[in-house]
Amino acid sequence: MSGQSVNKNKVVSFIYSIVDESGELLEQSDIPISYVHGGKHDLFEKVEAGLDGCVVGDTIEVSLTPEEGFGVYDPELTYTDKLENVPEEFRSIGAEVEMMNDQGDSRKFTVTRIENGKLTVDGNHPMAGKAITFRIKVTDIRDASTEEIANGVDAMAMPVLH
Repeated sequence: MSGQSVNKNKVVSFIYSIVDESGELLEQSDIPISYVHGGKHDLFEKVEAGLDGCVVGDTIEVSLTPEEGFGVYDPELTYTDKLENVPEEFRSIGAEVEMMNDQGDSRKFTVTRIENGKLTVDGNHPMAGKAITFRIKVTDIRDASTEEIANGVDAMAMPVLH
């Protein structure tokens, strides 16, 4: 135990799970994720606020609406085309393809359905439109280095449960 609490410029490590409104497990990491509290990271604001003041061993739950989390589901980000128009390597559920618009913006799309000779891709995050709850357990807290304060912690990449 470090004896420290979560506050600005601390590297906080935690394990987590994400469940939907019915309690279904959507994602989980038993490998600790780390970030610099109050610094550069990809953590949702409400989750960071919920961790403020915690100590090692604390467990919290933070619920997010779709707007606070992964966004509202946008049906305009789904596209269906004839299977024959889709390259062979993308003809499986879960296949990912990156597409670019006329302005040069790119977005990742996932194949979500193949039926009746047609293939559908979806550019929404898999949790878009869902109210979710993060269940978080703090596993470590330490002082951040000057470099970590400036650049964040490399270990912020979130694993995904498949």
